[in-house]
Amino acid sequence: MNIKEIVPANIIIENCSFEKVNDIELKQAKIIRKHLIYLLILAQLYVGSCYQTGYGTTKDEKLALKYYEKIANMGYALCLLKAGYCYNCGIGTSVNYQKAFELYQQAESLGNIVAQYNLNKYYIGKGVEQTLALYHQAANSGYNLAQYKIGRLYEYGIVIKKDIKQAIY
Repeated sequence: MNIKEIVPANIIIENCSFEKVNDIELKQAKIIRKHLIYLLILAQLYVGSCYQTGYGTTKDEKLALKYYEKIANMGYALCLLKAGYCYNCGIGTSVNYQKAFELYQQAESLGNIVAQYNLNKYYIGKGVEQTLALYHQAANSGYNLAQYKIGRLYEYGIVIKKDIKQAIY
C-alpha cells in the first residue's frame, strides 16, 4: 500500500519531507505563541483598567495598580506609563513622585511620547533646556498636547522668549 492510497490527494505535498513540515509548523507555533502572549498582556491591561474605573466590576484601584505593575515589570511602555500615573496621582497607592518619575523615564526610554510629555513636570524647575527638549521630542512624535503646550509657551513667552512664529508649530 502506498501513501497516495492512504492520504487524500488534496493534502499530499510533492517533494516535501515531514521534517520540513515540522519546521514550518514549529515556526507557525512560535508566531501563534507570540500573538497569544500579546493578547494575554492586552487582557491584563484591560482588566487593570476595568478595576481602576470600576467598569464592569467593583472599583479596586490597588488591584488595578497590581495589574499595571505586573505588565510593567515585563517592560511594556504603556503599563509603565499607567503605573507611573498611579504613583503620580495616588491611585491605589500613596503619592510617590520619585517612583512615578522612574516609571515615566522607563516608558520614555521605550519611546512612549506621553511619558516624554509627563516627564516635563519633573524637569520644569531643573532647567528650561531639558523641559523644552522633552516637549519638542513629544511634539515631533505627534503628541498633540505637547504641540499645544509648546505653542502656548512661545505664544505667551512663558520661561522662554516670546516668538509667534515658533508658537505656530
